[in-house]
Amino acid sequence: MTAESGAPQAAHPVSGLDDVVHQRVRLGILAIAHEARRVEFGYLRTQLDLTAGNLSQHLGVLETAGLIEVEKGYAGKRARTWITLTAAGSTALAEEMERLKQLIARVETAASGHQATSGAQSGPDLNA
Repeated sequence: MTAESGAPQAAHPVSGLDDVVHQRVRLGILAIAHEARRVEFGYLRTQLDLTAGNLSQHLGVLETAGLIEVEKGYAGKRARTWITLTAAGSTALAEEMERLKQLIARVETAASGHQATSGAQSGPDLNA
């Protein structure tokens, strides 16, 4: 795993993170939408502690990317907006979660190596 070995290295897990999905609010939207068949705009706004305008902007990004569907309608006489995760959104969320798991495993492995050497430098020489 050193730069000196000349062996090809797999890309760092962070390089596979999707900027559309990974942004904190959008990741939250996708995660909440994954938990339910459909989720109401007001619920997302409350859970993510956002203004309506800010939430709308993030929903627009996700909808343009094809990761969610936005449905407008009425519950009685009150206008409502519901968000549903698309198949592409479900796949994107699963891929993002897998990359995050790889990143966590890599960090934990490096931390274990640092602890095992009692403070001695370990890991790749990134200055080489």
